Amino acid sequence: MVCLADDNTLHGPVFLQEPSSMIFPLDSEEKKVKLNCEVKGNPRPTVGWKLNGTNIDIGMDYRYSAVEGNLLINNPNKTQDSGTYQCVATNPFGRIISREAKLQFAYLENFKTRTRSTVSVRQGQGMVLLCGPPPHSGELTYAWIFNEYPSFVHQDNRRFVSQETGNLYIAKVEASDVGNYTCVVTNTVTNSRVLGPPTPLILRNDGVMGEYEPKIEVQFPETVPSAKGTTVKLECFALGNPVPTISWRRADGKQIPRKARRHRSSGLLEIPNFQQEDAGLYECVAENVRGKNVARGQLIFYEFSWQTNRLEHAIFSHCPYLFLSTWTCTMAQLLLGIYSKEGSPYSLLYLLHCFLQGRVQIEQGSLTIANISLSDAGMYQCAAENRHGIIFASAELSVIAVSPDFSKTLLKKLTLVKVGGEVIIECKPKASPRPTYSWKKGKDILRENERISVLDDGSLRIVNVTKADAGSYTCVATNHFGTASSTGSLVVKDPTRVMVSPFSMDVTVGESIVLPCQVSHDHSLDIMFTWSFNGHLIDFEKDGDHFERVGGQDSAGDLMIRSIQLKHAGKYVCMVQTSVDKLSAAADLIVRGPPGPPEAVTIDEITDTTAQLSWRPGADNHSPITMYVVQARTPFSVGWQAVSTVPEVIDGRTFTATVVGLNPWVEYEFRVVAANLIGIGEPSRPSEKRRTEEARK
Repeated sequence: MVCLADDNTLHGPVFLQEPSSMIFPLDSEEKKVKLNCEVKGNPRPTVGWKLNGTNIDIGMDYRYSAVEGNLLINNPNKTQDSGTYQCVATNPFGRIISREAKLQFAYLENFKTRTRSTVSVRQGQGMVLLCGPPPHSGELTYAWIFNEYPSFVHQDNRRFVSQETGNLYIAKVEASDVGNYTCVVTNTVTNSRVLGPPTPLILRNDGVMGEYEPKIEVQFPETVPSAKGTTVKLECFALGNPVPTISWRRADGKQIPRKARRHRSSGLLEIPNFQQEDAGLYECVAENVRGKNVARGQLIFYEFSWQTNRLEHAIFSHCPYLFLSTWTCTMAQLLLGIYSKEGSPYSLLYLLHCFLQGRVQIEQGSLTIANISLSDAGMYQCAAENRHGIIFASAELSVIAVSPDFSKTLLKKLTLVKVGGEVIIECKPKASPRPTYSWKKGKDILRENERISVLDDGSLRIVNVTKADAGSYTCVATNHFGTASSTGSLVVKDPTRVMVSPFSMDVTVGESIVLPCQVSHDHSLDIMFTWSFNGHLIDFEKDGDHFERVGGQDSAGDLMIRSIQLKHAGKYVCMVQTSVDKLSAAADLIVRGPPGPPEAVTIDEITDTTAQLSWRPGADNHSPITMYVVQARTPFSVGWQAVSTVPEVIDGRTFTATVVGLNPWVEYEFRVVAANLIGIGEPSRPSEKRRTEEARK
């Protein structure tokens, strides 16, 4: 919000502090809610309040009172007082309404269930105990008591308590885990705590669970919207024997932020003060000697705030000429922009009347008022809403008269342009009504022609610039109240030209190449080279393992790419910029590598000793697939084993095979690996598990 002048100047209401959303503990001893609203204006504004869009009559309810604009609610009631509050400020210049503030009440009820069934597991098996928190409002934290208070479950790489669900996970049950488990739920707002019914855990007597690969039971969502400045928490935990290790990484190759905190079990990753550069695809890897499992999720950054071009107070003259005042209401992910005059639906009729007259336009969040008159003066507000909420911005429109004045908007002293280019020399004096403009070059009046023109806003435009256009230029502005002028110089430079452009290449994984980018330019100007890869600027500090600027002279900005990987395939653009021009040259890089994993491995038919498989080919990564190999795994095998197939050698154009030599009445799963002339690729995802038939007599 921008104020017109100091407190001695007459002006409309301006919010200094708007109410904020809050959660009030139902069992609070204070029994009082305070919603803040601080306003300035001259004359001093009166302040009122709305609840769910309806005006609050403070005099009709003894529980409400107003102190210097703030709203106090005594003995707040969850049923009556929950909702959305707004502060309304009014003085003779107009009326504005604050952003919405939600009032919620925090509570935590007792567990309804009194007993829970005994859980029986085999030693070495993974286990999950459900907490099932009772009805509540407000953020919760969870812990588990083992046997008797104060013996709490100690979290480590084997045991994990999810703060999202409250569930307790034990990756591999040991004999020492036998006992009673009780979930403890705490409301962080009310500080109240309740205990659930105990769950007995016993061991089965039918043997010890054998080794098996990790199974991720706690996984963060595929999409995690994360607000700027918040602490983002990602949970990941796996069951397995041996106990899996949990590690974190970013799928885009970037490093996990240094500020991130990994807790003792590694099952929780915290990223404090979340920023744009922290967004991306994160992976949790659970691994033991039997295999590994990966969970992925995309962290998406959003910022719920007004951009820099918020509404500003506007001042225009009252006169018969045509004028335009344009305000822009913008917000990240803007979905809705509504303007109102004097903060009420009734005054929207005024804007509608002006709209029908053709004087008002509302388009893409911008409000335009033509042919300003005294009746347009007043307070205006824009409401912007997206899925994260709604906020308001306000401005006051005043009407005055001013002669042309360049004291704060002098012409630019020195303007640079290249030969053959286009230049606009801005002329923006303060003036009301809008002035007429003329230009001089040196002492001579400048005549418009096919290359030289004066724009509607007074700026001078010159196209197809020549060396003869260099010199001093003066803008002269005149209206009914006076004349003023300002002078600046135009300097014309030789253009930059690309002499050696990058060219498209076809390379193999692991190779190193140089993409050239060499130019000729005016050596009196500084030159800057930048490179982009698939539309994103290359950061040579962060990506120094693969990318390096080489060349050794100011006219060369060659790019070296070392140890090329499949992810480096795409479009590379060399961008060259001086203070007078910028240009670019592009090249495509094709990277050949081992094939990607085959897809959709399916068991079409299975007998006592054979299995008919089919699959779809994965990416060949620009090198045709030459061969497929089938691998199998059973509960009794050590990892994945190659198996015999018909045909014995599966070529790259065959997508079915019969596995032979299987054992009857054994559970199998299969996967397929592809190879090409460059190497062997990653295996496919495993097929479903199927048991072979009993041995035929």
